[in-house]
Amino acid sequence: MRVKLGKKPLVYPQPVLIIASYDQAGDADAMNAAWGGVSDFDEITISLSKNHKTVQNILEKKEFSVSIATKKYVAECDYFGIVSGHQVKNKIASAKLTALKCPDIDAPYILELPLTIECRLESYDSEKEILKAKIVDTLIDESILTDGKIDPDKLEAISFDSDNSSYLLVKGKVADAFKVGRTLIK
Repeated sequence: MRVKLGKKPLVYPQPVLIIASYDQAGDADAMNAAWGGVSDFDEITISLSKNHKTVQNILEKKEFSVSIATKKYVAECDYFGIVSGHQVKNKIASAKLTALKCPDIDAPYILELPLTIECRLESYDSEKEILKAKIVDTLIDESILTDGKIDPDKLEAISFDSDNSSYLLVKGKVADAFKVGRTLIK
């Protein structure tokens, strides 16, 4: 039997995105965002409140990076979501992580997070608080590759469980996509 829970954003897994930008003074900032994902082959869409310092930076600079949060740095990634950049200058350094300049855009990336997407602002709807960005390039640390492809078990991406206010580990292959369903074709 199904139970009705009402309107809840219960999508599993929900990626934990770490968004990094430079402010007007050139200081690196980062925030944690869970309401976003890929919306086209070369586009990311994220729901972001206009009150965030990082969003204000993005609107000014028009470029930012998006990294995938990992199990190894779950405390630091959570910190980016609970501490405001308006109160703490350079949260990346405060979390004892390393901010480096992206090669193709004017934004930082976090060295310790092994998968980063360089983004250029496409649009921001301040009423709906929806940001759309074009993907410029993707930076991958070789440590998470197997045979030239991302190995999810090495990446150890985490997911946000909004119903239980927790982070979950995304791990383990269950089947081959576009193949397992063929077993049902007659």
